[in-house]
Amino acid sequence: MDAFDHGFLSGLFGDIEITALWGADAQLAHMLTFEGAFTRAMGAAGRFDPAMAKAAAAHIAGVRIEPSQLRDGMASDGVPVPALVRLLKSGAGDAAPAIHAGATSQDVMDTALALTLQATTHVLDGRLAQLIDALAQLSDTQGQTALLGRTRMQAALPITVADRIRSWRMPLIDHRARLDLARAQTELLSLAGPVGVTDFNGVAAAMAQALGLTAQQTIHSDRSGIVSYAATLALMSGTLGKLGQDAALMAQQGLDELALRSGGASSAMPHKQNPVLAELLVTLARFNAGQAGLMQQAMVHEQERSGAAWALEWMVLPQMAQATGRALTAAQELVSMIDRIGTPQT
Repeated sequence: MDAFDHGFLSGLFGDIEITALWGADAQLAHMLTFEGAFTRAMGAAGRFDPAMAKAAAAHIAGVRIEPSQLRDGMASDGVPVPALVRLLKSGAGDAAPAIHAGATSQDVMDTALALTLQATTHVLDGRLAQLIDALAQLSDTQGQTALLGRTRMQAALPITVADRIRSWRMPLIDHRARLDLARAQTELLSLAGPVGVTDFNGVAAAMAQALGLTAQQTIHSDRSGIVSYAATLALMSGTLGKLGQDAALMAQQGLDELALRSGGASSAMPHKQNPVLAELLVTLARFNAGQAGLMQQAMVHEQERSGAAWALEWMVLPQMAQATGRALTAAQELVSMIDRIGTPQT
């Protein structure tokens, strides 16, 4: 069961935009994009007969393959690419030898991942910017209101609402900088061949330019950039979890330091307005904290490629991206619902 794409749980956890970026249709489109760009670049570099490469690229651009057609191949091969290549070659005629020749499954899938992360980063960065602005506006309008600072959940010294908001907002600015670094570490063309040592000089640069990625020497077993990306996701959702935890505590009846225009209903206690979005931020932060540990284990590849460590990424990273995306939309909605913040006036 996937809570992010479930019949009714997705009403709370789902993020339609991020889910689409990681879905089978998008991944297959990226894999086909790789195959077309690879064939064209190999032809342009003289690695394939140019006419044959042109015909093969045209065939790839026009082919129609459904994700379900890769299911059996995925089950038997552990990756979808052999089945994809068989389908591509089956209708390519004399151009078939120019399809995929020299590339390997990991080149295809890691480049597809790079394109997915590129799109994901764009969405997350835009949402971060919007949330940072929303918090700044909240601070401008209500920041001078008095608030009792608390340390270790005990009354400490007087602060202002602006001080509390600053603790929510400033880490988000740092996370945008982390995403910029993540771009450099993940938006990379993977092109190293069957055992990661093939020289594609004259091909990689052209492919990378066509795909909007960076060409650099690929080491298939080095997952540090991808694991670092996952850690950035966990940091982002952790910051948002802190915001949610603070909001839930401030909204407690009797404390009333934060008033929301609406809240979640109770089936048994109609007088309640539960801080659902604040609680969701805490849940998503804790989820990603646990998933980040699993992603760390994906660092351990044996020799030139690991099937076990590699497959772990496919299970974990998409859910982390969806959790982070949903946390950002939930935080934006939560901030927009704040009617009053600060110590109640007596």
